[in-house]
Amino acid sequence: MAKNQTLKERLYIIIFEADTFAGKLFDVVLLVAILLSVLAVMLESVVDIKVHHGELLYTIEWVFTILFSLEYIARLYVSEKPLRYVKSFYGIIDLLSILPTFIGLVVSGAHSLLIIRSIRLLRVFRVLKMVRYLGEASSLMTALKASRAKIIVFIGAVFSLTVILGTIMYLIEGGENGFTSIPRSIYWAVVTLTTVGYGDIAPGTTLGQIVATAIMILGYGIIAVPTGIVSAEITSQSKKLQEQEKSCARCGAIGHNDAARYCYQCGESMLNSKK
Repeated sequence: MAKNQTLKERLYIIIFEADTFAGKLFDVVLLVAILLSVLAVMLESVVDIKVHHGELLYTIEWVFTILFSLEYIARLYVSEKPLRYVKSFYGIIDLLSILPTFIGLVVSGAHSLLIIRSIRLLRVFRVLKMVRYLGEASSLMTALKASRAKIIVFIGAVFSLTVILGTIMYLIEGGENGFTSIPRSIYWAVVTLTTVGYGDIAPGTTLGQIVATAIMILGYGIIAVPTGIVSAEITSQSKKLQEQEKSCARCGAIGHNDAARYCYQCGESMLNSKK
């Protein structure tokens, strides 16, 4: 750190950057604190542990909440544009990770929502220099957005199918076999079509069992459809990206920077390269 830096600038580097020793240490300590706080919330949900150590866990919960509150205030203080941080993804998650404890003073059980702190563990990508994986996640999100129309149509078709199949099973089986209403029959159709098969409702007639068998087989085909849609879109996105990348005219290597003068693989001049 430069000697002429102000305290606010030093704190900004420590809190928001992970390139310095102090910044890495801050992030590692923060991640450990998040893990411990999430563990405390999980343990508090166990009845025996809560009975014997409830007060201790409650104290630990408040200690972490105070620490995370101070961290949130510090982030606001060092940010050049605090409002931008507040509206950012991490800013919203950081705020939501401390609010449940205070809400719990008024609404019983609200502190269990503190489990949202686990989302803050996404900062591990920055600490472990895994930012490139965020780029892959971005590609996946792009593929999902591009295929959302097809997926919506598919879900609509599946919804209509489950309503029809549920109604058919209601007419075939009736209340004596557990299909007491159309909504309950639709529930069975969803469970069967998704191959979950809880077994709480089962057809008792031969015709019903034949229909159920057809639904189970149909379910395997339906499960593969959204996967195929997204996979095709990811492949399409990858091809577009490769077409946009600068390739070497000699060895065909891709992934060069637009300003690259020579191929990183064979050393060929990039003046005659293809894009």
